[in-house]
Amino acid sequence: MTKSALLNIDVQRSFEHKDFWQQNDLPAFSEALTRLIDGCQTRNVPVVDVFHVNAEGVFSLASGLVTPMTFLSHTPQKTVHKNVHNALLESGLDAWLREEGITHLIIAGMRTEQCCETTTRVASDIGYNVTFVTEATMTFPMTHASGEVFSTDSIKRHTELVLADRFATITDVDGALAELDRAV
Repeated sequence: MTKSALLNIDVQRSFEHKDFWQQNDLPAFSEALTRLIDGCQTRNVPVVDVFHVNAEGVFSLASGLVTPMTFLSHTPQKTVHKNVHNALLESGLDAWLREEGITHLIIAGMRTEQCCETTTRVASDIGYNVTFVTEATMTFPMTHASGEVFSTDSIKRHTELVLADRFATITDVDGALAELDRAV
């Protein structure tokens, strides 16, 4: 039987203090992530909060901003800190997941194309079955060196394109919860 865990990656107040912070997608993201967390907890799927930590700045522990965004009200089963883009290898999380017998990871959080995508790739490469819940990820527009601006929608579509059928199953919140129900 597959045992699952939800990784809630980098949904921390630090982002609210970056110059690229935009709240445009926050309402839909917070609603989707909250539904996913609640659905996982109802199904006894552990929720792991992952926080990115740097030595200095708004991502440092000293900043007081490495805390959950205010819309989150859950109690995670585990909390880890990372200082690289993936949540697994330097945080001790991989060892904990294996001790718990977890073989399936559900990925959600911030930034879609950075820490969420990187964690997905690493998780797949080290043997986990991965579900990527794009609806429960958030990112920000990015400007290419050429001046072309990539919207959050185009970034998310690109992430889905490069992860699908190679590194993860791509789905929405309802699909992820239905997948958990089928696995029982």
